[in-house]
Amino acid sequence: MRQISPHIYLLPLGPVNAYLVEDGDDLTLIDTGMPGSAKKLQLPKAPNRILLTHAHTDHAGSAAALQKQWNVPVWAHAEDARLVEQGIPGRTPMHLSPGAVNWLVYHLFVKNAAKTIEPVSIERTLRDGERLSNGLTVIHTPGHSAGHVAFLHEKDRVLIAGDICANPGSLNWSTVYEDRSLGKDSILKAAKYDFGTAVFGHGGVLKGQANKRLKEKFVRAKVGT
Repeated sequence: MRQISPHIYLLPLGPVNAYLVEDGDDLTLIDTGMPGSAKKLQLPKAPNRILLTHAHTDHAGSAAALQKQWNVPVWAHAEDARLVEQGIPGRTPMHLSPGAVNWLVYHLFVKNAAKTIEPVSIERTLRDGERLSNGLTVIHTPGHSAGHVAFLHEKDRVLIAGDICANPGSLNWSTVYEDRSLGKDSILKAAKYDFGTAVFGHGGVLKGQANKRLKEKFVRAKVGT
């Protein structure tokens, strides 16, 4: 567990990151990793809730197991909630982003990923602009997935970006998108918020004027293959 800011911790789960948000005695887990990741999540106590950025296997794959283990609610955007409740981890077709790194990641991890996950009961659906009691604001950021959401911690000025893009050494597109043009719009939408640090589902922490750096990277980025 690595502390990113006064209230946020990064939890590395192999090729994907989960995050823990601490607000006094209240704990929120964001994303759950691949199926089988439950044993890797050693938390000081059971969280009060689990939030999903989206339905994909590497983010929602252990949600059902952890929900049962901890007896806690899971929240997600309605567009992806309807999938994970059926054990469906995503929509097709998915479009591969350009670049050799994305090609490699796709063929190593994405192409043969499980087509089902254990169904997850979603207690509450999240809305764009909703302010949660733990200090997070929900930002609906479709493109990678129709129900993708990012979370802004306003007090710490940290964006928990999920898979709107990735930061494997440098900012880049996520490996796949349902709609990369819509994904670009979502990146620029998120970049309008005030945050100095951004953290991602894949890759390292982006520190120092992260909102401006996201905008500069993607405002002129081409979305075609």
